[in-house]
Amino acid sequence: MATVFMGTPEFARTVARAIHDTYPIDLVITQPDKPVGRKKTMHSPPLKAFAEEHGIECMQPRRIHDVIDDLERRTIDLIITAAYGQILPTRLLQMPALGAINVHASLLPKLRGGAPIQRAIERGYRETGVTIMYMSKKMDAGDIIAQRKITISDDETSASLFEKLAHLGGELLKDTLPDIFNNKVMATPQKTSEVTYAYTIKREEEMLDFTETAQTLERKIRAFYPSPACYFTVNGEAVKVYGARIMEGSQETPGTVIAHAKTGPVIQCERDALLIETIKPAGKKQMTARDYLNGQGKAVLAVGKQVNT
Repeated sequence: MATVFMGTPEFARTVARAIHDTYPIDLVITQPDKPVGRKKTMHSPPLKAFAEEHGIECMQPRRIHDVIDDLERRTIDLIITAAYGQILPTRLLQMPALGAINVHASLLPKLRGGAPIQRAIERGYRETGVTIMYMSKKMDAGDIIAQRKITISDDETSASLFEKLAHLGGELLKDTLPDIFNNKVMATPQKTSEVTYAYTIKREEEMLDFTETAQTLERKIRAFYPSPACYFTVNGEAVKVYGARIMEGSQETPGTVIAHAKTGPVIQCERDALLIETIKPAGKKQMTARDYLNGQGKAVLAVGKQVNT
């Protein structure tokens, strides 16, 4: 079977690794290399690294339309996508003899969209999972081939959940491919009445709004870790927050530093408070909030001071 695998991040590489030894991949399609950091060093997508490791042909079109004529001249039995990052045209979806399938990191029809892992944590879901589905013109709306569930722990972050779901997705895909290759799939249409969306995170969502509850903000911090990361501002400078705990609050105005605990500052929220434990101040490396307070931090985050002003 001639198989094309399309994806970009570490999630895609993990899924591809899970199947390649048993069901070899003939062509990888991923996003172009991108400049990263202040020095604009070019970085390759993780799936490109996978292709190079295994000697697999790799395409990196800026737009998938740029290579669609080339793909049409090839024999393609199956297209597999996993977090590719572009909408695939109908013309491409119709090329493979066995169709085009997607490994999606949610239990569809819940959490359609580009940020299902982050949104599951942010919204307080107790479980999520992976879905393998046939791709359709509408985003994440295709018929479901297989699903597998996983529990979300109380201290789950996007980093830990990404890794768990990538391995789960690879296992499920490997178990499902025999039925796809042998035309034994019994796919199920999604229930439109149960559809929810997991839209891509916007920049304005990253700033912590202390007029929300501590529980809401603590979930968001875990959901956005390690990237894009939540932050608050002090004297106009952004302080990224990588770890926090819920504490008993006071009657102070939300956004007020109400105490300095052993591990960091405590900031009042609409209900309860947040103990900030791991941070990255502007222009500095990630550090414990305790170390920050032991330096210049107590003057910056003084008790009684408002943040985000």
